[in-house]
Amino acid sequence: MSGIVGHSLYAVLGAKAAAHRGVGLAAIATRNFPSFLAGAYLGSDIQVMPEAWCVDTGREVGFGTAPLEKSPLTGGAVRPWVLKHDGRGYRPTEIHEKFYGRAHLVFGWPKAERDHAIPWDRLDTYFAAVLEDTLDFFGPSERALAYVLGWMVHVVGDSLIKSQRAGLELHLLDGKYTPRNRQIQDLVSFHEIGIKEFHLNWPALLADLAATPVEPAQLHYMRIAEKRGRLAAAFPDLWEPAHQPLLCAVLAENRRWCAQHARDELAAVALTPGADGKPECSETIRRSTGLNYAQMVELAEQAHFRRALGYIGDVIADLMEATVRASSRVRQLGGDHGPGWEAWMKRW
Repeated sequence: MSGIVGHSLYAVLGAKAAAHRGVGLAAIATRNFPSFLAGAYLGSDIQVMPEAWCVDTGREVGFGTAPLEKSPLTGGAVRPWVLKHDGRGYRPTEIHEKFYGRAHLVFGWPKAERDHAIPWDRLDTYFAAVLEDTLDFFGPSERALAYVLGWMVHVVGDSLIKSQRAGLELHLLDGKYTPRNRQIQDLVSFHEIGIKEFHLNWPALLADLAATPVEPAQLHYMRIAEKRGRLAAAFPDLWEPAHQPLLCAVLAENRRWCAQHARDELAAVALTPGADGKPECSETIRRSTGLNYAQMVELAEQAHFRRALGYIGDVIADLMEATVRASSRVRQLGGDHGPGWEAWMKRW
């Protein structure tokens, strides 16, 4: 299972928490919700690409860096997928190792570069510098700012759910974040919270997310660009503009595959009537977790999963507030919230 559902929900929760506190940045996020959501997923997860080709059908399948032993379409053989660029091919794992830490900041760096991780107490400085540079180099539209805000959501949400930052209390099935409980998190997030609580139209929301354009600001905050601006002044190391053509190819591939990946995810989390007429998840997930859907919902309630998600939203709002305090220019952004959340909810 991927993170597209979880990170989209983190973005919704973070925006609502920040708006409730009157943080002006939340207005930019909600006015430009598709770009905000895209930043919250594609702004960090550069491995959104196929993992393999199905030998029987010739179609691309899977999700980059997630091992695939057989085709999900036919059960037959697969062969490794590669991104072709400048005369050579790159496997998703190579791309992940080269770029993942640059997008996640706090973690995800190759072993030899782990000392480059940005300390949590410097994130507000990093975020504020990126927002100011976005105004200077990628304006005047709010769309790029919303994308950057979404990326900030991802950095915070991933750090908490993957235990890179202490504070999130959650034990669901077999831990906080495991291959088995991620499936439960996605199902409960999608149906019990996304649909029942927020009345989200997930197909429309994910389609809008996938249709957003690549934002050049992403190359800047990943420091795969010309060394310039406040970010370069505050964080002068690791600027590698020579990799810009490759990263541009990666980001374009992320957009291309995200549309198919979203459809795959919608199919994976779908519920159908069980023998008793109640909603039931797929046999594959039941076999993997050892639980039916009703048991998953009960387990999530016992683990206070919704409260844990609320905590993630609050920490996102905390970092937005800290970023505002770090920059007088950022403090002036946002203004009147205007038609934001309510307008998008009519579509989603």
